Amino acid sequence: MERVIVIGCPGAGKSTFARRLRDRTGLPLHYLDRLWHKPDRTNVSTEEFDRSLGEILNTDRWIIDGNYQRTLEPRLIACDTVFFLDYPVELCLEGARARVGAVREDMPWVELEFDPEFCQWILDFPAAQRPRIYELLRQYGGEKTVFMFQTRQEAEDYFKGRQL
Repeated sequence: MERVIVIGCPGAGKSTFARRLRDRTGLPLHYLDRLWHKPDRTNVSTEEFDRSLGEILNTDRWIIDGNYQRTLEPRLIACDTVFFLDYPVELCLEGARARVGAVREDMPWVELEFDPEFCQWILDFPAAQRPRIYELLRQYGGEKTVFMFQTRQEAEDYFKGRQL
């Protein structure tokens, strides 16, 4: 396990999982939200984002945290291990609400409210995002080590039972 992606619905706890994985493996951790968002709540250009992501993908060891479906296929091609936190929407909504007001390593600002548009993005995830993730995992998963967790306890059990 040298090149890892952590994917799943917003609010699933991808960043928390990725930090625990970093702390256990020593792999460098990169947050796609940090690549995309600026502290003033604007975004970098798509070209700048792709360039930064490409630089990471061209290194030998990394964990990349984030869904960003537009770039999922190249990340899947480049990685050797996938962690898909495939949690129920209610759990993801709860996770997203719980982080409002918290300073986070994975974001360049503090979310001060649970944005209705972001809430809708989470509600739409199962129909709008999950099918493509499954399709890409079917396409590339045979070449990768893929872990799919459907509960937080399964993710916790992974850390309890693995020598990383």
